[in-house]
Amino acid sequence: MGIDPTEVVRSGYNALSRLYRGDDDTSGQYDGWLDDLLACLPERGQVLDVGCGCGVPVARRLSDAGHQVTGVDVSDVQIERARALVPGADFIRADATALDLPDTSFDAVVCLYALIHMPLDRQPRLLENIARWLRPGGRLLATTGQDAWTGSSDDWLGGTATMWWSQTDAATYRAWLQRNGLEVTEQQFVPDGGSGHALFWARKRSGPPDLSV
Repeated sequence: MGIDPTEVVRSGYNALSRLYRGDDDTSGQYDGWLDDLLACLPERGQVLDVGCGCGVPVARRLSDAGHQVTGVDVSDVQIERARALVPGADFIRADATALDLPDTSFDAVVCLYALIHMPLDRQPRLLENIARWLRPGGRLLATTGQDAWTGSSDDWLGGTATMWWSQTDAATYRAWLQRNGLEVTEQQFVPDGGSGHALFWARKRSGPPDLSV
């Protein structure tokens, strides 16, 4: 039998949760992104954090600002930490690609450095679901791959666990977003070592998806 990439990711974050992010880590590069998101949200908005990790910094920052946050992560350890670190939010231990949530239930969805850990063939469906979960006018803040690549790294972060990634290119992600009725309002390149990621801001259109994209 082949390796289950979702299990590789779950096991990797279970093993290296605290090495990846400490309890009191600062928001760093997330600060500006979260400032902009907070400016878009209604009072006590409903926000879904896909790939929430230990709840720091996204869920903590949004919860502290008075919003109702639901975090989802595949790692048992990450969710256990998130529940302790951000007691005002709700957290679900689940594979986001298999998640079933009510339509139009969120004012915003955040998915930072998480989509690229999911099997590529499941990512379009997740983006379709995110569009369905968002209310008209709702916002998506997401990082994706900039270039197409699938691979793994042993001894990730200097630890003893393996991590796995799978991503397509930014142009394809943009097309997937637009196809599902998510209007891309901004796209940036975020450097990371010798490569980088694409950062997307998108807004759910009130009309039907653009199936011509």
